[in-house]
Amino acid sequence: MMNSKPSWQAGLALVLCAVAMATVPILTAEATAPMSSGMTSLVVGLIALPAVASFAMFSGLASAAVLFVGAHGAAWLLISGIAGNEGTARMPYFLLLAAAWLLAWRCVAVLSAIRPVSTQVRTLLRLLIPAIFGAWILIIWEAVTRGAGVPFILLPPPSAIAARIGNSLPILLADVRQTIFKAVLFGYIVGCASGFAVAILADRVPFLRKGLLPIGNMVSALPIIGVAPIMVIWFGFEWQSKAAVVIIMTFFPMLVNTVAGLAASGHMERDLMRTYASNYWQTLFKLRLPAAAPFIFNALKINSTLALIGAIVAEFFGTPIVGMGFRISTEIGRMNVDMVWAEIAVAALAGSVFYGVVALIERATTFWHPSVRGGRA
Repeated sequence: MMNSKPSWQAGLALVLCAVAMATVPILTAEATAPMSSGMTSLVVGLIALPAVASFAMFSGLASAAVLFVGAHGAAWLLISGIAGNEGTARMPYFLLLAAAWLLAWRCVAVLSAIRPVSTQVRTLLRLLIPAIFGAWILIIWEAVTRGAGVPFILLPPPSAIAARIGNSLPILLADVRQTIFKAVLFGYIVGCASGFAVAILADRVPFLRKGLLPIGNMVSALPIIGVAPIMVIWFGFEWQSKAAVVIIMTFFPMLVNTVAGLAASGHMERDLMRTYASNYWQTLFKLRLPAAAPFIFNALKINSTLALIGAIVAEFFGTPIVGMGFRISTEIGRMNVDMVWAEIAVAALAGSVFYGVVALIERATTFWHPSVRGGRA
């Protein structure tokens, strides 16, 4: 595939490089080991050469590779050059950082425009594009906090958070085991299963459907900070009280979505099932539940994040000396901000994996549905 449009990102990156070179040095005089003119020129070269090359008629993958190397090489030099000189960056430092980010933006745009024939390449691109996007969030975070000298207590750089994670693995694993593998998983399974079962019963009994759904909408609006202390009083300080909060939070989304999904099948399909003399349960399993599958999986994905949030917040109101919520509330009182961010990072990673597993199961079981087939196109 050929690049047919001029790259405004590359053009703007060249302008920023020119302005940065006109206002060097990029660190203040207070820096103990300021970046040499040779390193500054190398950073500019790593940005300018790929930017100029992106105007040529390269193939998509070749252009993306050159842009990738230039953007990430320049970013690495800038971050390594500011190490030990936090807070001494001048305007050229941030201009070069912005120029490198523009190259990464162009790289993602080029990769997004590629339409590979191979399934393996398509899968690789689907993973690579968000990985580059996410990596640059961390790169900008690291470079700006170090370059601007942001106080550690306000926002620690990602490298400090990663170091804290590496040094606190036993504590983090114990917290994950207490919060996720006990409270979240148990509450998620029980809440979703009971919500699904009650939805089937409400679909079968119109009285329950008309009386339970309004109550479900009301309970869904209950604040978790009001429910959690009550559950702690009822079920104690162990993980059972947090699982009870998770059950409450996941029960009604599953109930409402399943009831809505069971009504999604069309009248023509139901009339066809009646012509085959199908009873309620045959129609349910062969027509209505398959039609409701996207609604059910939507509830499962929503609940995968609600369950984690509910368990962590519930631990703020009473827990043993272990758990992700307990650790966050304790360490923030001690001003150990890097440990708080480490717990947040682990929680975000666990929630993303949880959501991803549910999404993969959905794609594997509802591959026939138009919404899934349309997403693969």
